[in-house]
This record gives sequence, C-alpha cells and structure tokens, in this order.
Amino acid sequence: MDQNSPRVKTGLDTLYDNLPGCLKGRRLGLLANPASITSQFQHAKDVIAQLFPGQICALFSPQHGFFAEKQDNMIESGHFRDPELNIPVFSLYSETRIPTAAMFAAIDTLVIDIQDVGTRVYTFIYTISYCLETAAKLGKSVVILDRPNPVGGIQVEGNILEDDCASFVGRYPIPMRHGMTVGEMTAYINTTQKIGCDLTVIPMQGWTRDMYWQDTGLVWVPPSPNLPTPLSAMVYPGQVIFEGTNLSEGRGTTLPFEQFGAPFVNINTFKQGVQDRLKGIVLRPLCFQPTSGKWQNQICNGVQIHIIDRDEYKPYLCSLILLQEIMRTHPNGFQFKAPPYEYEFDRLPMDLILGSRNLRKNLEVMNDPLELEKAWQVPLQQFKQASETFYLYI
Repeated sequence: MDQNSPRVKTGLDTLYDNLPGCLKGRRLGLLANPASITSQFQHAKDVIAQLFPGQICALFSPQHGFFAEKQDNMIESGHFRDPELNIPVFSLYSETRIPTAAMFAAIDTLVIDIQDVGTRVYTFIYTISYCLETAAKLGKSVVILDRPNPVGGIQVEGNILEDDCASFVGRYPIPMRHGMTVGEMTAYINTTQKIGCDLTVIPMQGWTRDMYWQDTGLVWVPPSPNLPTPLSAMVYPGQVIFEGTNLSEGRGTTLPFEQFGAPFVNINTFKQGVQDRLKGIVLRPLCFQPTSGKWQNQICNGVQIHIIDRDEYKPYLCSLILLQEIMRTHPNGFQFKAPPYEYEFDRLPMDLILGSRNLRKNLEVMNDPLELEKAWQVPLQQFKQASETFYLYI
C-alpha cells in the first residue's frame, strides 16, 4: 500500500478491485450525498457510471439534499434532473420520506453509499429502512457500500428507544450510540424488523472496531451541514439532545454541537455543578452569536466541549448531566422546545430525541443521570449482544 494511502478502503473504494456480480446487468439507482466519495475524491455517482456504463437510471438523496445544502430539520429538498447523466434525482426528504413505487420503477437494484454517524437520531438509517421496505414490496434488491462508524464500533451507550417515542429520529429499539457501521445496521434492521429485503453489504477493508474517523486516514466530508468535522460527530451522540430545548446547540456557528448556550445562562453557576462529574472532557467558557437558528444574532453564554480522553468520554451521559444542570440552575430561563420536530406535531421533541418520556421526567425531578444510566444497562447489553451477530469487523 502507498505510504499516503488511507488505512481503510470504503465499500465504494473496493469496487475498483472487485466488481460485484449482483450489480452486473442491473438497472441501478443510487442513494448518496456529498460524503459519498472515494479516497481519491471521486463521487459514487461518477464511479458507478464509469464502472457500470449505461446502468445508472436514478439518483436519490436523504435529509439535507443531494448536495447536503439544507441546514435544519423539516427543510425539504426538491426533485430535479441530474444534468450530467440526464436522470432523475428523487429527494427522500420532500413531500414523502418513503420512496414510492414510481421512484423505483426504473431500477432493479438500489445502491446505497451513505455516511452515517453512529447515532440513533440521525435520520439516514431510517431513510435506508424505508428503502428496504419499498424494495422488499416491489421485488427489488439493495446493495450497501459500507463506510466507517466515525465514533468507533466498541462504545455503545444510552437507553433503548421505547415504542411510544418512535419517530423519524428513532424508528427502532436501539440505543443513542449504537456502535455499528451503516452496513451492519442495515442488515440488523432488515433481519430484526423482518423486512426481508434482498440485501448485499459490500464491506470495507482495513476498518477495525476501535477506529474513530481520525484513525482511518480518510478525508472527512460533512454528511450534513452541521457536522463539519470528526470532532462535531464525536460530541453529537450527546449534544443533539439540546435540539429539544431552547438552548442553542451551536447551529449557525462554526462549532455546531461542540458549543452550546443561551443568553440566560450564567456560565460560572452552571460550571460549578458539573466540573467534577464529567469524564474525558473539559468545558471552556465562551460567548457566541449564532447567525441562524435559535437566538439568532444574540450573544449566548455557554461552553465549548474539548475532548481530552475519547475512551473515557461518554457523550450521551455527559450531555444528560449538562442538560439537567442547566435545568436545575436556570429554572426561569430553561424550556423544552415545543413541537413540531421532524414531522411530529404533538409529541414533545425531547421525548423523541431521548427515546423515552420517563427519562425526561426523571431528569426533571432531578434523579441522578449516573443512576439512570445504571437502569438501562441490562437492555443495552441485550442490544449489544443481538447486534454483534451482524458485525462484519473485529
């Protein structure tokens, strides 16, 4: 291997070495976005058009659009025609999040090359799940080109989603940080949810479960606008919960999810209560002014999370501790965000994000997150044991 070559070959990169028989002679669709590139910066659309000339018949995009240009939830992207290939591009975050029979009419096999971020609330795996269901109904096949879990495949964290909190930010009983690659998770969903799609996963080469993105040698391309760096992806499994509050989660700044706050936050009061309870991170006080989103053009008092030990850092637990301390120290300023959120117009966004009404209620009555974490260990270990059956890497 060339000294400058990445340690990891994605599923897309492996196509150059071995053309899968399951794609030969088939009319192909491709679900992709800007992060769907090879280590040499070639987009999956161009790779498949080159390797399977004349076979690609339709393109599909997840939330944020084919070019990942849409910023926030419930901002839809439209359908259009790809000018280079002269084929339709169907948005699966538009008037529908479920592909229709008409969208799949021109294809035999859907190829999926999507960069997931290992977090239950990230919607890409649910877009994939709807594709599996539609493909199974119509007798089409699906091929996943696997990609790394950017936050590793060892640490699994959080409560299991409860049925009454299922939504487009959590369709299935999985924990917040699931520790699976997109290919592994797709196979897990296809089997455990009894979808029964004709599914093939093209694995990576060189990826091991202890790898974070920074260990792969691959270039990070933001899979969505507010995950600009591998560091933002590392804090996301915890900091995403602030989407369910009136605090800015850092959208509209250069450090989304790495920093959070609000004009009403007293940083010193807040920091005193959490300083010794957070492992693997340091909180650095700061002020920031979002250019969009919550508290737009207003100065927010808050902190930036600096990760100093990624093995000790539990993003979800840390963020629950941070959230509860804000609630405790700022009862007159803090509020949960009201609906709508991800096309849910009645249920509280925080319940959907946490995947549990009971967890939110326990936080409100100031039950210790460390004790709450103990309570979900048994179902978490049951998930881990079940998910390990689908592991493709050691």
